[in-house]
Amino acid sequence: MRKLATTLLLSATTACSLAAVAGTEADGNDAQTSNVEITWEDPKSYTDVRPSNESRVRFRNRVMRELGEYFEELAESLPEGQQLSINVTNVDLAGHVWPTFGGGAVDIRIIRDLDIPRMTFSYSLTENDEVIKTADVSLKDMAFMNRATNIRHNDALRYEKVMLKRWFDKEFADSLVKS
Repeated sequence: MRKLATTLLLSATTACSLAAVAGTEADGNDAQTSNVEITWEDPKSYTDVRPSNESRVRFRNRVMRELGEYFEELAESLPEGQQLSINVTNVDLAGHVWPTFGGGAVDIRIIRDLDIPRMTFSYSLTENDEVIKTADVSLKDMAFMNRATNIRHNDALRYEKVMLKRWFDKEFADSLVKS
């Protein structure tokens, strides 16, 4: 009975994971959401979106989905009617994946202050089809390990999200809706 319950739980978890991954293509297709449009340009060539314990495609899709959802969360503070279009050209996650040795061991991502998070993209902010702001952005956070954050410590992308939040708040300070 216990084995059956475990098998059913694993099957359900796998089905949910596959459904979530199916929503995002690994070939860089666009994702249109509320007031954010994100294009992931050639994600297979990104500097470091390397998994430690899952398939490359599944990990890359999860990273793109989670960062896309975070862009959406940030854009919720933009005034109604504004559209943010983002074209991501590179992602380099904090840390570096190293192999482990031994029977059945998996790789592990080690976070050191030398392996900073980086991200490059261009964006365009429009309102009523009129461009308000546009720029090419090259982010890096050399002090990422020294920043206080309200993002959960178990969030695998917390360093990248803090970097994006700092950029977003600074870049759109004059546009953000005060809550």
